[in-house]
Amino acid sequence: MKFIDTLKNIWKIEELRNRILITLGLLLVYRFGAQVVLPGIDASQLQGLANQTDGGILGLLNAFTGGAFANASVFALGIMPYISASIVVQLMGIAVPYLQKLQKEGESGRKKINQITRWLTIGITLVQGPGYIYNLYNILPAEAFLLGSSFTFVASSVIILTTGCIFAMWLGEKITDKGIGNGISILIMVGIIATLPQAFVQEFASRVFESNGGLIFILIELVIWFVIILLSVLLVMAVRQIPVQYARRTATGGYEKNAVGSRQYIPLKLNASGVMPIIFAQAIMFIPAAVAGLSASEMAQSFTVAFSDIFGLWYNIVFALLIIIFTYFYTAITVPTNKMADDLKRSGGFVPGIKPGSDTGEYLDRIMSQITLP
Repeated sequence: MKFIDTLKNIWKIEELRNRILITLGLLLVYRFGAQVVLPGIDASQLQGLANQTDGGILGLLNAFTGGAFANASVFALGIMPYISASIVVQLMGIAVPYLQKLQKEGESGRKKINQITRWLTIGITLVQGPGYIYNLYNILPAEAFLLGSSFTFVASSVIILTTGCIFAMWLGEKITDKGIGNGISILIMVGIIATLPQAFVQEFASRVFESNGGLIFILIELVIWFVIILLSVLLVMAVRQIPVQYARRTATGGYEKNAVGSRQYIPLKLNASGVMPIIFAQAIMFIPAAVAGLSASEMAQSFTVAFSDIFGLWYNIVFALLIIIFTYFYTAITVPTNKMADDLKRSGGFVPGIKPGSDTGEYLDRIMSQITLP
């Protein structure tokens, strides 16, 4: 089979094989850390937390962390604080001159922005950590806390959660640099996949043993699942081809007037932003649940309840709006139409019927706005 042959060929390339092995090793460390319970908590008393995260927004958060949230693990907060920090830094990059300057400095500027993001991640984790610990106090029985509710336990747990988040962030960056790339997305993907077997067993038991639809419903759900995956792949691969022509070069290195050379295309993706807008939006939707324990006021609790129901009206309205906003925002960052137009002009290319330069940039930007799918 062609697929098997492709896998064999990939394994024969030493550099690619090493990158795959490094990625698998780092993912193994990440999954191991998700099973390590916070010191001072009795692991045998975590059933109440597992029941609490069986559905709703906490269930999603638990899936994103690969079950670490329900395990009261050192990786309980997962990589989400880092994603939240990335959102804040990218949004500030629009309005803060210093960040705008760093964005134009190339690799050195990117390193400084990454450093700012890391420090902001620590700050966000120090806020979400106490909220998570206080939620544990509300959910788990008192005997689950071997050290009681002492300040030492809370402080040490927050420090450990912060360290776990930073370590998970480091793993993601190493997968990006030394592994197969897209480290943060891979960590989230592996976390979700790790919860799939348990979710499938629960769904199967509910449908078959509890006579809730039977085996036929399982088959229908599997078909729908595969259709959604197929459509998602087609959406990711879909492009809008913008025709481009290049002026014919002369022997002296210039361009002949009124002489047109080869015809090529600029492929503009329908979904240039990928899954990042969904991840960004979901990271923000997790915040109310993550810090719910910090306030006992009735208003705060009602707000948390409203944004913990993933099937609720307000949750889905806000979630949809965030996805739309982040889609256009992230597309504007990842597809620099003005730079593309300038590069095209310098190489002697042009879009037929469109003036090279700024007009081409505006044309490409307009096309991207029309085809972008939130």
